[in-house]
Amino acid sequence: MTADADSATKRFSRQPSGLPLTDTGQSSRNAQPAGLSPSLTLLFSVTCALAVANVYFAQPLLASMAESLGVSSGLIGVVVTATQAGYAMGLLFIVPLGDKVNRKRLILTQVMLSAIALAAAGASQQWLALLGAMIVMGLLAVVVQVLVAYAAALATPSQRGQAVGTVTSGVVLGILLARFTSGLIADLAGWRAVYFVSSGLMLTLAVVFWKVVPAAVSPRNSESYPALIRSLFKLFLTEPVLRIRGLLALLIFAAFSVLWTSMVLPLSTPPLSLSHTAIGLFGLAGVAGALAARSAGQWADRGLGQRVTGISLGLLTLSWLPITFAETSLIALVCGVIVLDFAVQAVHVTNQSLIFAARPDAQSRMVGAYMCFYSVGSALGAVAATQVYARWGWTAVSLLGALISAAALAVWIFTSHLSPTNQGRSA
Repeated sequence: MTADADSATKRFSRQPSGLPLTDTGQSSRNAQPAGLSPSLTLLFSVTCALAVANVYFAQPLLASMAESLGVSSGLIGVVVTATQAGYAMGLLFIVPLGDKVNRKRLILTQVMLSAIALAAAGASQQWLALLGAMIVMGLLAVVVQVLVAYAAALATPSQRGQAVGTVTSGVVLGILLARFTSGLIADLAGWRAVYFVSSGLMLTLAVVFWKVVPAAVSPRNSESYPALIRSLFKLFLTEPVLRIRGLLALLIFAAFSVLWTSMVLPLSTPPLSLSHTAIGLFGLAGVAGALAARSAGQWADRGLGQRVTGISLGLLTLSWLPITFAETSLIALVCGVIVLDFAVQAVHVTNQSLIFAARPDAQSRMVGAYMCFYSVGSALGAVAATQVYARWGWTAVSLLGALISAAALAVWIFTSHLSPTNQGRSA
């Protein structure tokens, strides 16, 4: 019996986190790793890029969808609205679950269901069927926010900003490349092929994710689901860092949306008259800026979050000067796009690093609440840009973007006086 006891003692041990006794052979495979490896960070980034791209694939395909389904061009635009509505519902009702249930299982479930919704969209023969598939697709696309929160949880405190920056870069890349990619595939094989290809890729990612991502420990949150949802709204009241960084997010993504929503208008009309493919290539300039901003997370890890925010917002405001000359100089426009996307991404990464540090126990709810500001800003920017361009032209659009960017800089100036000890929770 003593030998058996000694053997058991060697084979079983208590996890540092206080989890029940487990076989050390199994725990070596299932325990959380010490930090987030580069390969896992890349997998998270790719998954984020494809998931968020699913939301934006439809924008250049609307005319083809309308013709295929026999729907008026005015009505087909509801597809984009429905997808965004589903996304907003997901932020409120799915993302908070990351603080209660096993994150790996939650992510796998969302990815696999997304694959089914994408296939349903591609196979849709009726308008209402397509609309329903798009709503579900948007609802499940919030797997992006669960992934970002999961990356922050897996990373060590010293690498959290870097991990969030790299994973978030995948989100921006997905947004910027979605339109070009979907247009290219549709030109080759039709609009339905876009969703079938994406469905296959999502299934592939689900298999890889299941194989290589370590088993996650379920968060120790005893709150009921309704209480969890209510607590998301309470965070707006109790967390100054969320309010301030959320307001910055609303403004920077309003400026981002002003550019990317309206840029096609002057570029597609005389004297430039660029093709849709050529206009889509401007997304590559945005990619360069987004990739350059990955280091913002590392700077935030070093305690430079406030400084990075201020410099980036200054650059965001200045970026509208070359953008103003879009109708006469494409080189100036490219330069402005690179600077703008760098600035937006740098502030976005810094924002998330700070809100994750403020409430490590509520990372999913914090990012869900934060992204509500993002959604509102994107929607307001899109509406304002198209209206301003219709009335006063591109110069007025550039002025609008500059004023929104300057407003964000003013918010930072008025909150940057906070002491270093309070910046984590209040800046």
